[in-house]
Amino acid sequence: MAFEPPQRLVRALGETPDGDDWLEKLPETARQAVALRELTVERIQVPGGRSSLVVLVRRADGTPAVLKLAPRRARPEGERAALAHWGGLGAVQLLEAEAGEAGAGVLLLERLHPDVSVRSLPEAKALLEAAGTLRRLWVEPPGDHSFETVAERTGRQAAAIRAGAESDPEVAPLAEAALAAREELLVAPPEDRLLHGTFRQSKVLSGERMPWLAVGPDPVVGECAFDLARLVRDRVEDLIAAPSGAATTRRRVKRLAESLELDQERLRGWTLFRAVESGVRARRVGRERDAELLLEFAGWL
Repeated sequence: MAFEPPQRLVRALGETPDGDDWLEKLPETARQAVALRELTVERIQVPGGRSSLVVLVRRADGTPAVLKLAPRRARPEGERAALAHWGGLGAVQLLEAEAGEAGAGVLLLERLHPDVSVRSLPEAKALLEAAGTLRRLWVEPPGDHSFETVAERTGRQAAAIRAGAESDPEVAPLAEAALAAREELLVAPPEDRLLHGTFRQSKVLSGERMPWLAVGPDPVVGECAFDLARLVRDRVEDLIAAPSGAATTRRRVKRLAESLELDQERLRGWTLFRAVESGVRARRVGRERDAELLLEFAGWL
C-alpha cells in the first residue's frame, strides 16, 4: 500500500517547516512500522489530523487498532507518556507501552470510531460530554515527569504574540490584553494537573469501551482552566455568525466554569490568551479567515 500523507497534513507541516525530512521519509517509515508489528492495513484516515498520519489497521490476531506516526515537532513521546499515565481512563488506550529505538514517533492505539466525535452532537450536549471527558483526564502528573509546564509553553507563545503585534499594529490592543492576562494568571496558579493540552470537541471520539474517549493530546502540566479554555471557542465560526455570539460566549465561559468548578475569571483569561495566540499564529501563516474569526472572538472576552 502507498502511504501517501493526506493533503491536510502536508499543508499543515508546510506552515511550520523546521528543515527535517520526516514527510519525505514517511511512506517508508510507515511500511517498516506495519511490517514490524505484523499489521494489516485497512486505510489511511482522511482528511486526518494536522500533525500526524493516522492509519486504520488490524493486529495479527484480528483486533482493530490505529497506527499513528508523528514528527518530533508534534511531541509524540509526550503523548505516549500521557496516555500511559491515564491508562485508558478518559483517553484512548495505548497498546504499546515502550517505543524502543525503532518506535520513536510511532504509536499503536486502541481503535475508536474515527468519524464520530462529540462534535456530531447538538451543541449543548457536545459541550457537556466533552467537559465530562476532560474532567477524567485531570489527574496528578507523575512525580518524575518531564512534561512541559503551562508557564513554559505560554512563554514561547507570548514571545510570538509580541512579535506579531510589532509587525501588525491592528492586533496590538488584543495582544497587550492577552499578555497582561497571562502575567496575572501565572502569579498564583491553582494546583498542577496533567492536562490534555489541545482539547476540543473533535478530539473526543466514540468508543466501544467507553462512550467517549479523548485522543491526540499535546500534554502539559498546569491549571485546569488552561485546558478548558480551548473548548470555550469550539464552533467559533457558528458563534461569529450568530447575532448573539458575544453573549453566548460569555454564558459559555460561565457555564463551563461552574460545571467543572473552576474560577470563571481564570477561564476567561486563559480563553483570551489562547484565542489571541491562535489568531496571531493563523495570521502569520496566511490563514487570514481563521485569524479574523479568532481575533473577533477574543475581542468579546
